[in-house]
Amino acid sequence: MRKIVCLLLMNVVMLSLIAQSNIRLNDFWDKTYFINPASINDVGLAEFNMAARKQWVGFPGSPSTLFATATTYLENMHAQFGLKVMQDKIGLTSTSDIDFTYAYSLELQNNWKLNMGLGACYQMLSYDQNELVLPADDDPTIYQKLLKENNFNANLGLELTNKFWKIGASSQNMFSIFSSSNRQFVNTNFLYAMYREYSHDYVNLGYGACGIQYGNLYQMEFNLTGYFKVTPETDVFQLGVFYRTWNEMGVLFGIDLTKQFHLSYSYDYNVGGISRSSVGTQELILTYKLPKEWRCKNCWY
Repeated sequence: MRKIVCLLLMNVVMLSLIAQSNIRLNDFWDKTYFINPASINDVGLAEFNMAARKQWVGFPGSPSTLFATATTYLENMHAQFGLKVMQDKIGLTSTSDIDFTYAYSLELQNNWKLNMGLGACYQMLSYDQNELVLPADDDPTIYQKLLKENNFNANLGLELTNKFWKIGASSQNMFSIFSSSNRQFVNTNFLYAMYREYSHDYVNLGYGACGIQYGNLYQMEFNLTGYFKVTPETDVFQLGVFYRTWNEMGVLFGIDLTKQFHLSYSYDYNVGGISRSSVGTQELILTYKLPKEWRCKNCWY
């Protein structure tokens, strides 16, 4: 009986942990598609990202997350189609999310664009029952509380951009506002503004602020990044710092491996109570950009 009670308490605690945390990457400043379906990449023909994140290294059962994204922008339609896949494991609990996105870009005056995006999500929650050890005469209804759950959800976003500014708002897991069955994916809202220099100087600066609300919790995050060049036209690597309430700070580093491949790494450390059992959080992102084929519009073939 004691084991049954412990199991139920563990189940409640894990669900509450999921409901009180939003699964996201640190390095969303240059890749806002991770948090906003309205973020459009129209520089290349397509972009692919693979990301791995290990949170609170050294803490037993701490979250491990994998991300994968793919987007393509169709210039003649002013539209982007995308796919985002996420798998997260915390303790005995695993969550997965498959998100199909569509975004439309509307050109405004003075080189501004308004991007509008929508995401349709299929989400899954499961438990690793192989790790559980229960007496043979346990009530089988215990396992019914650990069955898989599958739900649908939706994301919505707007992003106003020009060459230097990126101002956006997004709402993730909107169906969770109205349905308690989607409790593993809590509704999360972002509001951000980012600015980046584009000059021929060998160092350009970028900075931004982002407000985050999930459940009844609120956070602010601030970022400052330097973009370093070998030639005035091409970024080679970047180095940034960020601070997130409460008491969490980190560094961001990125480097161009080739013209198509970019590698990003981030490390953050929480100086609160979790620091006594963890050495921080690490994150790695590999980006591949498929360039557009250049064609002469005024040439005869």
